[in-house]
Amino acid sequence: MTDPDSTSLRGKLLIASPALMDPNFRRTVILVAEHGEEGAMGLVLNHESEATVGEAVPDLAQVTDADASIDVGGPVAGEGVVVLCDFEDPSDAGLVVFESIGLPAVDVDLGTLATEVRRTRVFAGHAGWGPGQLEAELEGESWVVENPLPEDVFPEDPGIDLWAALWRRKGGSYELLASMPFDPSLN
Repeated sequence: MTDPDSTSLRGKLLIASPALMDPNFRRTVILVAEHGEEGAMGLVLNHESEATVGEAVPDLAQVTDADASIDVGGPVAGEGVVVLCDFEDPSDAGLVVFESIGLPAVDVDLGTLATEVRRTRVFAGHAGWGPGQLEAELEGESWVVENPLPEDVFPEDPGIDLWAALWRRKGGSYELLASMPFDPSLN
């Protein structure tokens, strides 16, 4: 019998291929938080909004900086909020995505959560795929799968172009993609 988790992309990064022109996902990097027979869910790591945590969800200021930007996690459930955490002890996570990075339990007390995490990011919405949809997009070469590093999720320099940085890290012929302009027709 095959291990059901052996094909799961949970904890992997999806790097949008240059050919992916969907405005929701063009030049994005997604951390896959869940992937199974029922579909997949992930968070876009490189689309920051202008809203801050203090303005949009002040209750979360106790687990993160009130002035922190809320990231646009994807086009699904945009009015919903997802908190991604770097846990001191991964066993405190409701769902471990990779290493010590995960999602808190749905019913977690925010005061308790604040003592259990090193850092957090807040996302409005998420990316979602129905059964087989992500697999079809992978076969269509819309995405390139990459192993994440914690600094991809929680960068020291939040202004980094994560999409380009990951192409450079892949090296070889992929490095050329890192310098590709957003609109190649203007080149």
